[in-house]
Amino acid sequence: MKSSIINSIKSLPPLPKTVIDMQRICNDPDSSIQDMVKVVEQDPMIVANLLKAANSPLYSFRREILSVGQAVSLFGMSMTRSIGLGNSVRKLLNVDMEPYGITSDRFAEISSIQAALMHKWYAKIDRAKADKLFLAAFLQETGKIVIASDVIQEDLATNFKSDIEMAIDIARVEYSYVEDTTATVTAEIFTHWNFDNELVEMIQYSDTPEKAPNEIKEYATALNIVKTIVPVNNPFGDYPLTQGLKKAEAAGYDIANLQGAIDSILEQNRAQ
Repeated sequence: MKSSIINSIKSLPPLPKTVIDMQRICNDPDSSIQDMVKVVEQDPMIVANLLKAANSPLYSFRREILSVGQAVSLFGMSMTRSIGLGNSVRKLLNVDMEPYGITSDRFAEISSIQAALMHKWYAKIDRAKADKLFLAAFLQETGKIVIASDVIQEDLATNFKSDIEMAIDIARVEYSYVEDTTATVTAEIFTHWNFDNELVEMIQYSDTPEKAPNEIKEYATALNIVKTIVPVNNPFGDYPLTQGLKKAEAAGYDIANLQGAIDSILEQNRAQ
C-alpha cells in the first residue's frame, strides 16, 4: 500500500461517539429499540439521514416516516446502525469524488442503492446474513474517498477520471494509479477503526472472493456481485447487469431472486 494512503488512514479522526454507541447497542443482546432511538436522537445529522432513507423509494415503506422511533422500528437496529455509520463515515472523510466523475451526493446514493439491492436480494436467502451484508454493502466503497484524495494530491485527477469513465474493471484502474483497490483500502480503514474482523474480511476479499477464507467466501462473493451490477461509473448498465448475473449464476445463486431484487430497485428509481 502506498505510504501516502497509509498516512491518510493513520491520520483519520476517531468515529463519533454516537456511532460507537450505536455499535455497542447492536452488539448488546439485552439492548432494545428504544435504546437505539435515544442514541440516534442525540445526533441531528444521523436523524436527518435516517429519515431521508426511511422515506426513500428504495425501502418501499407504505407511509411517510416522521419520527426516529418509526424509522428504527421499521429498519431494525442493525440496518439503523448501518445507515448511521455509513453517513457518518462519509462526513468524517471529507468526500470529494470528482476523480470518479460523480458528486459526493451521487456517491452516497450509489452506496445506498448497493445496500438496498443487497438487502432485497439476501433477505430472500438468509435474513441474518442479509443484515451483515447490508452493512458491508453500504460501506464497501468507502476506500474510494481516500483513493480520490490521493489521486487529487498527485495531480492525476483528470487522467484518472477519463480512465474510470471508460472502465469495465474499476479496481484495475485504481491499482494502476495507487497500487491498491477500494476493497483493500476500505479494509485498512476499518481495521484502523477496530471494526469486527468478519466485516473487514468480507470487504477485503470482495474483489477476489475465490481467495477468501471459507467462512467469508459467500459474503465476499455477494459483495462482488452487487458492486459489479452497481459500479459507480455505470450503475445498472447493460454490461454490469449481464456480468453480475453471470457471476451469480456461476456461484450457484437462484438468478430469479437476484433479478427480482434488481427489477424492484429499478422500478423504485423510476418512481423517484
